[in-house]
Amino acid sequence: MTMWVTNDIIKWSLRLCCRRFPWKPSSIPVLASIKGSSLSRNGFTGFWGRRLNQSRLSGTLSTTRFYSCGEKDNEDLKDSNSLTTENSLSTDELNKTSSEQRQRTSPFLELLHHCNSPSDVLDLTSKYAPTNRQVSQCLSRIWFSTKKLSDEQRRYELQLMFEHPEFENLLQKATRSIHYMRNEDVAYSLLSVVNLGVAQRSRVIQTFLRTCQERLNDFDEKALSILASALERMKASQNVDALKEGMRLVVEARLPEIQNVLALQTMMRLLGRDAPRELKQKLERKALSMTDQFSLPNAQHMIFTMATIGFHSKPLLKVCSDKIKDNLHDIPFNILYNVLQSYKELLYRDTDLLTSISDHVASTFDIWTNKQLVFFLSAFKDRLFCPTSLMEPYTEKVIANPDALTLKDLLSVLAVYSSLNYDLRHQRQAFLDSLSHALISYLPKMSGLELLKAAHYLCGMNHFPSALLEQLLSSSTLEQLASTSFTKSKERMFQRVDICLRLDRPPLPQPLTVPPSVLGNPTPNPLVNPRLSKSLQSVVADQANATLQEMLVVENFYVIDGVVTRPLPNQPCVTETSSISPTECSQRIAVIYTPNSSFCFGTSHPRGPLALQIRHLKILGYTPVLVTEQLLQSSSEEEMTDKMRGLVFPEHASEAQPQVGDVES
Repeated sequence: MTMWVTNDIIKWSLRLCCRRFPWKPSSIPVLASIKGSSLSRNGFTGFWGRRLNQSRLSGTLSTTRFYSCGEKDNEDLKDSNSLTTENSLSTDELNKTSSEQRQRTSPFLELLHHCNSPSDVLDLTSKYAPTNRQVSQCLSRIWFSTKKLSDEQRRYELQLMFEHPEFENLLQKATRSIHYMRNEDVAYSLLSVVNLGVAQRSRVIQTFLRTCQERLNDFDEKALSILASALERMKASQNVDALKEGMRLVVEARLPEIQNVLALQTMMRLLGRDAPRELKQKLERKALSMTDQFSLPNAQHMIFTMATIGFHSKPLLKVCSDKIKDNLHDIPFNILYNVLQSYKELLYRDTDLLTSISDHVASTFDIWTNKQLVFFLSAFKDRLFCPTSLMEPYTEKVIANPDALTLKDLLSVLAVYSSLNYDLRHQRQAFLDSLSHALISYLPKMSGLELLKAAHYLCGMNHFPSALLEQLLSSSTLEQLASTSFTKSKERMFQRVDICLRLDRPPLPQPLTVPPSVLGNPTPNPLVNPRLSKSLQSVVADQANATLQEMLVVENFYVIDGVVTRPLPNQPCVTETSSISPTECSQRIAVIYTPNSSFCFGTSHPRGPLALQIRHLKILGYTPVLVTEQLLQSSSEEEMTDKMRGLVFPEHASEAQPQVGDVES
């Protein structure tokens, strides 16, 4: 019979534990949170439980009442060959552990080492009774034997494992022998059964969780790291949350003692996004103090870890980036691609690293598959970085064999070249014709959304394949698109196709127009930039013949922050009897505020949307002048007015005045 732990006993035991193992005051609330959970109802008081047992408070404290599997968990089986698993616990570490174990030569371990599937291990346990420690080794071997299998093979082997009559016996023996296992074996066993897909509410997992609670103070750095890997894969529950909270306290208390980089990274992932910023900063300082130990895998995993917990540390990212930059030839595709994806999540851009990666991929161009090259280009586009050295050879590859691209590849390539506004120069027509030819072959298979995306990208690049546009604007396609949810992004794409057809006026076999029903409400909602407005007013006030219009909407689509109109020099004045229109004898200067994201990273080269606006404003007779976000933020009001005067009225600027608003075509 399980006895309840009274409040007096809890208080007395806590004082005893604090005298023997002093904790910070912040650890006290954890006991309160655990007290109301299923853990205290079953005779445990958090991670102090083992200490209470040793103090011989009551024989009932060592009595365990386990969960049964009250309801079936429908968790999907974990893919232990995923990148997260590789980051959390290295295969090398497992191999090292297995090697150390085999050094203690025993017939059972030798036979276990030769088992290559879960069924092999279970057949072995049916013939020989494993010892308490060998039970943990059997579970680890079962997990390890599935790691390198394909998804389909793994599902098949795990199904055979769950149906094997010896699997239940092995889990029961693990439950009975857990108190005789070493801490490291307990952690490995929990990690193994979690990765194998055993239901989280099952008796075996709940038993392991409680044992970890009891022993948490005794776990060394390696055991904590393994336990963190297991908890990272488990769903939230009372037992899991309580153990995580206890681990947070243990990690914070032992942080100065951690000497292993991989263990530190595992702890960081366990603490997660919800960790207090002060604790994250302590982890950052600890990691920076260990940078001289960083290997290439450590640097890669540190970046993944920071992305996982959402912690942006420029000094730490710089150290890791330098390590990766110096060893690019040793990094496989999946790691390099995931580094770029992690940078996206962390909102971090390192020009030197991005340039080095693009140059490396370009110099080893022939070793990459087309799919890998498309992934690289898309990752660079997401970072707003134009990999010029890579895009040039890829342009030639597309021209040489456009039929090698799948429909998904075609749409990705169009998105990259359109978004980055890459200058194709003399290859422009051949490249666009090749892509259009490949797209036409997919027309019967393309959905309405795919047609819209392709037309949107191509129109932005000033290319108008008639067959594609005709199918997009056909009644059947428009009905298909209307039958689904018509999001703002779809409306925006239709609006860009519409304005391109109206302003660029491509020579098509038959006139095409976008019906108003799919355009939504294109009227933009202009927002005034007070600093830019004040500066423009000051500049125009000094010019007698100039006028200013602010927040002008043209073609019901583009917003111009300010239009400065002034007469052209050496032009006759417009009179009532004159045949010259006002627009012919005046200059209209369109001043446009452009945030940093409107340019390719690290350059003044406008990206797709800004490039399209510049192109259309020129067609409408405006002279575009760009005022960058950097200019507004880095200048005083007086400097801002002087620079604005140089942009709008260059003839009045001093010779030394920098022309920061030049527009690249």
